[in-house]
Amino acid sequence: MDKTRQVNVGGVAIGGGAPVAIQSMSTFSPVDTEYAAAQINALHKAGADIVRVAVPDKRAAEALGDLRRLVDVPLVADIHFDYRLALTAMDSGIDALRINPGNIGKRENVVKVVEKAKEKHIPIRIGINAGSLPVKILDRYGGHPTAEGMVEGAMSHVKILEEEGFYDIVISVKSTDVPMMVKANRLLHEKVNYPLHLGVTEAGTLYRGTIKSAIGIGSLLLDGIGDTIRVSLTDDPLKEVKAAKEILSSVGIAQYGPVLVSCPTCGRTQVDLIDMAREVEEKIQKFKKPIRVAVMGCAVNGPGEAREADFGIAGGKGSGLLFRKGKVIRSVPEAELIDALMEEIEKFENEGETL
Repeated sequence: MDKTRQVNVGGVAIGGGAPVAIQSMSTFSPVDTEYAAAQINALHKAGADIVRVAVPDKRAAEALGDLRRLVDVPLVADIHFDYRLALTAMDSGIDALRINPGNIGKRENVVKVVEKAKEKHIPIRIGINAGSLPVKILDRYGGHPTAEGMVEGAMSHVKILEEEGFYDIVISVKSTDVPMMVKANRLLHEKVNYPLHLGVTEAGTLYRGTIKSAIGIGSLLLDGIGDTIRVSLTDDPLKEVKAAKEILSSVGIAQYGPVLVSCPTCGRTQVDLIDMAREVEEKIQKFKKPIRVAVMGCAVNGPGEAREADFGIAGGKGSGLLFRKGKVIRSVPEAELIDALMEEIEKFENEGETL
């Protein structure tokens, strides 16, 4: 990752070579404090480093203080239109703001927000979405959202904050259109050294949304672009966190516990590989060490094809092979394959072995 300027969000470093931070968003209002706190703590336990909460009105802004005391993870207040909500959120102990300086009114209102943010050392994320660009920018680019228009919108807001001497800035330029989102972030990366928050907005339901997010976020991370990410899904936000972890693992940035490797099955497969892989994937979640576990359908080629896996099983008719780093440990009856695999991993996990 190219080193960007670093900001601190409630003790979590963003940019400057820090690990890529995973974000999600609560589906509860801060007014529903106990429900929101329970969900936010669950997100944190699942792997979210930062959680954003919508703050639509004064009651929600005032409830942030109680919510802040009940959770163990930095909170970002999502503010639109009313600058006073940002002021109240900061007084309530919020760790960061997400605003669009262009929609909170007069310049003097932005100044009030920036002055308090400076005083309290609270970072501001400038969030630009393709679907909410100002008409004047849309008109300049043919009446439709473009990557260039998104970057122009972001830079105009950055300028406002910089003119007030404020530099604890994170920027996001999001679109539901993956190529547009990728292009906008690449263009922005060339213009600023502020940390970038990556995401495909309104990505959709679990299957489609995860694929779109993996392509958009993953391609930028492979370019060395991006300091914090959110996978936006129309689903339980816990699934957003899981998807984000899988993206970071897949691009080689971080690994959170075991990763499953499994073959797609073929005519040589003589076991119920699909159910076997699902069962192993579920059972290895309890382990903490970052290992690769393989479930292969062919006892002839499986161990060799998965030689980079730390542990694995390869099914055969009636019996299969338990292997480690491509080397067969022993043959095991088919019905006992998964149990044998779990025992081997458990021994490694508990006895402090090295691979």
